[in-house]
Amino acid sequence: MNKIYDILLGNTKIGTTAFENADPPMGVVLGKISFADERFDYSFFKDYCIKNNVGFQEDIDLKLITTVNIPDLHVFDLAGLKIKGLAATISGMDDDEYLISLEGIPYPFYEDEFGHHYKSYYQRPGNH
Repeated sequence: MNKIYDILLGNTKIGTTAFENADPPMGVVLGKISFADERFDYSFFKDYCIKNNVGFQEDIDLKLITTVNIPDLHVFDLAGLKIKGLAATISGMDDDEYLISLEGIPYPFYEDEFGHHYKSYYQRPGNH
């Protein structure tokens, strides 16, 4: 069973994720965001990025957004331990879902915290 992680933007909890997907060799985890409330949508993220000089790409018609690293986007396990990486991004659209990605999580922490992803990847033939 996947652990649940809290997602904070600044001091505001915007939701949670289980980090369902991963790229262990790159130290990456990503997962669907379950938002704390409905105000966290395309307009919210676009306004946040503009106000805080965070780069993003968008499709206005689809209300789709993909950010570059958001320095004030943080993830914590339920014990309060911060999951540190080199970059944290959000992508998604209002009519579908939003994903959070943490990139560059260092080893051995990655293997300890996301052992199920690590083992699943390295148990596949050809992945050593």
